[in-house]
Amino acid sequence: MSTRMLVDFADKWSDPHSWSAQIYPGNVGHRVVTVHVCAPVLSSVAQYQLMVHIVGSYERSSYLAGQFALLCNPWLKEDPVYIPLDAQRQEYVKSDYGVIYKGTDLNFSQQPWSFGQYEPGILEACLQLLQVSPQHLGNSHKDYVLRANPAYLSRIICAMVNSSDDMGLLEGRWKGSYKDGVNPTEWSGSADILHRWMASKGNAVRYGQCWVFASVLCTVMRVLGIPSRVVTVFNAAHDCDGNLITEEFYSSTGKRLGLSKDSVWNFHVWVECWMRRPDIGAKYDGWQVVDPTPQEKSAGVYRCGPCPVAAIRRRCLRIPYDSAFIYASVDADIVRMIVRSGKVVAKKVDTKWVGRLIFTKSIGSDAPEDLTDSYKRKKKDQTHRVGDSGLSDPTMNRLGNNRNGLSDPTMNRLGNNRNVYCASPSFVLGPPREDGSSLDVTLTVDGEPTVGKSINLTVTVTNPSNGKRVLREHLNAQLKEFNCCPEKNFWESHQEVFIQPFQDVTRHHSIPPSEYEEFLTGDDIVKVAVVIKDLKTKERVLATQDFNLSLPKISIEVEGGDSIHVKKEHIAIVTFTNKLNKSLSGAVLTVEGYGLLHGKQEARLTILHSDEKIVKKVTIMASTSGTKILNASFSHNGSSTAISRSYRKVSVIA
Repeated sequence: MSTRMLVDFADKWSDPHSWSAQIYPGNVGHRVVTVHVCAPVLSSVAQYQLMVHIVGSYERSSYLAGQFALLCNPWLKEDPVYIPLDAQRQEYVKSDYGVIYKGTDLNFSQQPWSFGQYEPGILEACLQLLQVSPQHLGNSHKDYVLRANPAYLSRIICAMVNSSDDMGLLEGRWKGSYKDGVNPTEWSGSADILHRWMASKGNAVRYGQCWVFASVLCTVMRVLGIPSRVVTVFNAAHDCDGNLITEEFYSSTGKRLGLSKDSVWNFHVWVECWMRRPDIGAKYDGWQVVDPTPQEKSAGVYRCGPCPVAAIRRRCLRIPYDSAFIYASVDADIVRMIVRSGKVVAKKVDTKWVGRLIFTKSIGSDAPEDLTDSYKRKKKDQTHRVGDSGLSDPTMNRLGNNRNGLSDPTMNRLGNNRNVYCASPSFVLGPPREDGSSLDVTLTVDGEPTVGKSINLTVTVTNPSNGKRVLREHLNAQLKEFNCCPEKNFWESHQEVFIQPFQDVTRHHSIPPSEYEEFLTGDDIVKVAVVIKDLKTKERVLATQDFNLSLPKISIEVEGGDSIHVKKEHIAIVTFTNKLNKSLSGAVLTVEGYGLLHGKQEARLTILHSDEKIVKKVTIMASTSGTKILNASFSHNGSSTAISRSYRKVSVIA
């Protein structure tokens, strides 16, 4: 229990704004007394020593009675992290279990995460992060004073979760081999990462990606008493030049080209922390975006936030911290250009692609809560072709690379004179063409794409003109990572299309498993694009879509149900059935569960035939109560990563 929480139970003598103590007589014969200590609401988060001074008629002695950690208190109304509902405190502070949403907005998946804030040594690791920060090492007194401010705390921890500038926790890697560390997809909880960092004496743990960085940050903030939740933004823009526009380039046959520094991640994961913001005004209190993934520097350090969600929705782009960068992540416009022979031959702007869905785990449920409307106001439909006048909007106030826009408020308080730049609701990059000769094109993915089954696509072309037209359809499918441009082109189709005046033409395409199994694994994402070209007018129209493949299911059953007792053995049976139309060599079924199993347990088969099962029976036993997660994955020699992952929540009763 944090000492600050004692304010709730102390007698009338306690004052929430100053240190106080009260001595209660105990058993005089045993020379025992009880001492209640109350800390001010705005005390610094840190490890404290408790000294006891005994004064007698002829002597005086002092000794160290012990140490205690002083944390934030979201139960106390005067505390700047106070959150009003008990259900919120249970979910965003006390719960050691979470869900991360990944994939694409069309077909997202869920990954469980064990925050592990009650595991032995985790509190000590979180406090150690503060002690080795550059701010503390540079000026410990100043750092201790500022630690009473949750905005300052979140900014320090955000930088310390990644190791780009300091003795931070995690090293990021998005490409290449992970053999000298752990593949980011293999992590299932924060405690293992924090324990490894402590054991290595501050050397960075390898490796993390956005959901790992965010989940560990969420653990640390909950440990410190700050309400926090993990948030996924689908189609999150990374705006490198600060112009609130993301550019994409395609070939004349629909292949995505890596010509832009900007990118749109299929999903990006950050954290929201709950706090008051007296430095910028009460209307910006509440949820704040804090993003530890090292993308861009903020005030010279790889960190992002805390940025009020309310500022993003109001489009106020100079509210500290990093509001312009966060706004672009959820609401930038995309300019898509078709390039032929080094020349842009077609453009259009899409105002609705970025930030299409924003999810967090619902209170008391694994179902997603949709936060999109808390970040974004609905835009009018402005997707249209643009002229050749260029990409720059002369009325747009470019913020450049200074994402902060303002100095650090811990150094320069804004007071009541706050000049805030708010962007206009939307802007266009040129007038739409109104000559009646345009084509309307849509590209959709039919059903739920699943590993081992055909991928079905539908292209619909509308001719709004009064003349028949001869078209060329170029359809392209590429493998892509969730955070970057597509790479391998594994399927394409080129056909002529004839369309009558005022007619709709619907074209169906199918990509069989034999065309993609060599290229795709369970975690991969596909970008499909279609370019429709009018052979007479040379007009080109582009439509795109991203999707991920659903994985085959792994069955996990706990004998006797999902509620088990501490320090009692229980049996879990894990089964994978090969539903693919081919045999798999080197099949491996892996089971693990932090707090339930020691290490990983595996079942192996040399050949797993179609419709055959591989089964692993494990004995689980929990040493602590709470929500635990049993994870299972399946892989084989033909895949570099697991082609299926599943989990089961287990409730451990004391």
